[in-house]
Amino acid sequence: MSNLGRRVVTALILVPLFLAALFGLSGWAFAVFLGLILLLGAWEWGGLCGLDPVRRGLWLFVCTLLAGAVYLLQGLLLASLTGVAFWIFAIAAVIVFPRGQAFWATPAVRLASGLLVLVPAWAALLLLQAMPHGPWLVLWTMLMVWGSDIGGYFFGRAWGRHKLAPAVSPGKTVEGLLGGVAAALLLSLIMVLVAGLPVSALFGVMVITLLVVAAAVFGDLFESLIKRVAGVKDSGSLLPGHGGVLDRIDAVLAAAPVAAVLLHQVGSELLA
Repeated sequence: MSNLGRRVVTALILVPLFLAALFGLSGWAFAVFLGLILLLGAWEWGGLCGLDPVRRGLWLFVCTLLAGAVYLLQGLLLASLTGVAFWIFAIAAVIVFPRGQAFWATPAVRLASGLLVLVPAWAALLLLQAMPHGPWLVLWTMLMVWGSDIGGYFFGRAWGRHKLAPAVSPGKTVEGLLGGVAAALLLSLIMVLVAGLPVSALFGVMVITLLVVAAAVFGDLFESLIKRVAGVKDSGSLLPGHGGVLDRIDAVLAAAPVAAVLLHQVGSELLA
């Protein structure tokens, strides 16, 4: 089976599982479900930082403690805002790379960044699901990410000529980026039509889509930066055709806090 075929089969298994949890679970149950994914990503992140299995176990314990504190102290919004702040810094790191490579080569720095990537994304998805129409907001966020990923993949393969960030990810192209943005905007437009939202909501939906997709692209690029510093191609091998869990959720890790903060501020007015 080709790599694309393995990607499709893996997606056909995982997407229904995620949707069943999204619409079938809530509160602590959904938090635990997402937490398991968080821990798989944290395990791989520990590997990218050069931790042995024992230290990776301790690292997972720290991630669990932090996530639990955020949940029990009702700090989902604060964690999401922290995530957005970190991603502004991470975007700058991607833009200037390979300058700053020595900074990211420090395992402690990569571990700290892992906390600021994984836990806020988990908190953001919980915050989104807890909002009015929450499961649909999470689904919209995922559709924006999936649309940009799929559009970027096919447009990049067909017409990609100009490198987007060659120092970080030589495979990413400007044409792929534009194709991904177009696909995400189209999906958001379809959402507006299907949901029967007023035309006045269209501009806000498009702006949110652009910001979320921009975050998703840099989430992908930042994980590529971390992998490049660690000297590996994939974060793991758990998902056939996709590599590791982080390779599949890297864009979501950045997109979720941005979507949660934006929709927390304007969602009720935009989607009323």
